[in-house]
Amino acid sequence: MTRALVVVDMIHDFVREGGALYCGPSMALVVPVIQRELERARAARELVVYLTDAHMPDDAEFGMFPPHALVGTPGAEIVPELAPGADDVIVPKRRYSGFFGTDLDITLREKKVDTIRLAGDCTNICVLYTAADARNLGYAVEVVEDGVTSFDEEAHRNALRELEKTLGAKLVRSS
Repeated sequence: MTRALVVVDMIHDFVREGGALYCGPSMALVVPVIQRELERARAARELVVYLTDAHMPDDAEFGMFPPHALVGTPGAEIVPELAPGADDVIVPKRRYSGFFGTDLDITLREKKVDTIRLAGDCTNICVLYTAADARNLGYAVEVVEDGVTSFDEEAHRNALRELEKTLGAKLVRSS
């Protein structure tokens, strides 16, 4: 097994209170879990990939959600406590899935990755749809259960169930 840690949308607009789509107080619990996951992955020499929302000002997604993560704004930047390392990869995305319209798949395949381990937000949106596409592309998926969250607790719980029961993702706890 060759695994990559994929950190989903841990940017100011989601993580920080006052951010355009702040995920809420659960972020304070998730950030330290992801810090531990980053330490674990780097110590194991796993590829670390950051997916970051990066929207244009007239993005169609703003018909459903308020404007957020505008390219070039502080809201679209990864929070400093989860800063990428020199060998980490940043993949900007414009849709829910980290695979849609990005080079994530080829990046993982070039590194012979067959398993992705997901942490970040939102469980019921970007984590879920990235996991679904990963499974459709043949990757095994692990989801760090204590390292994902959403602004909607019920949707978060439903997504965890969907990830496990429908997509076959393995729910794991941070070590």
